[in-house]
Amino acid sequence: MDPNAQAPIQVGSPSYSLVARDLSLWYGSFQALKNVTVDIRHGLITSLIGPSGCGKTTLLRCFNRVNERYGYVTTKGEIKIEGKNIYDPDVSLIELRKSVGMVFQRPNPLPISIYENVVFGIRIHSERTPSRSDLDDAVEKALTEVGLWKDLKDRLKGKATELQLEQQQKLCIARLLPLKPQIILMDEPCSALDVDGTRAIEELMFALKGRYTMVIVTHNMAQARRSSDECLFMLMGELIEHSRTEDLFLIPKHPKTADYIEGRYG
Repeated sequence: MDPNAQAPIQVGSPSYSLVARDLSLWYGSFQALKNVTVDIRHGLITSLIGPSGCGKTTLLRCFNRVNERYGYVTTKGEIKIEGKNIYDPDVSLIELRKSVGMVFQRPNPLPISIYENVVFGIRIHSERTPSRSDLDDAVEKALTEVGLWKDLKDRLKGKATELQLEQQQKLCIARLLPLKPQIILMDEPCSALDVDGTRAIEELMFALKGRYTMVIVTHNMAQARRSSDECLFMLMGELIEHSRTEDLFLIPKHPKTADYIEGRYG
């Protein structure tokens, strides 16, 4: 075995999908995260809330190391998936991002066909050239999971960028599924959508819950309350409170949490 080979990431602890310990991050000299310790429970929807600039998106992006696209970022601490620290030098970023997929604030389908969007990851990551029937099956399964197959099965050659925004966001989620991720990160996935689109994405999250662990950043506290099982409240780079969503909103333990959800700031 090559000692320099990068190790694949394995996900799926019976209790927790992600475990962070004393996680700190700096953008240059600015500290955006301060000793964050958190356990993300397997198969649930966990929301991250807090005022703008509190570090919730930064924390989300730590979970698949997207922050490292910027050369001025320094990270300390641990994030473990199945007992493996994702910051270890032998971790493959390609394997990590297959297991921990990301959905961004605004839908970002590739400017190619709907079909090719769904199979894009398969073509890149497969060790052998997949057969047409394998690709067809993957497309049907992924689009069915996100509720798009019935509407799009006769339009698979059409451009993905011509879909409605809600459909584009669902397609971006479908694009992750053939890679069999265990964790899906969502950075304000409904912020560009109208009420109907938001409802559709939330319903999709409920449908996927259990099969996938989902972590969602949202500025919409009503959405956090309706959509998540557990909730993290962050403030100025620190994790202030983490509990069941219902408990956090009804009986917050920390006065800063109470101030935020009652609209006193943020």
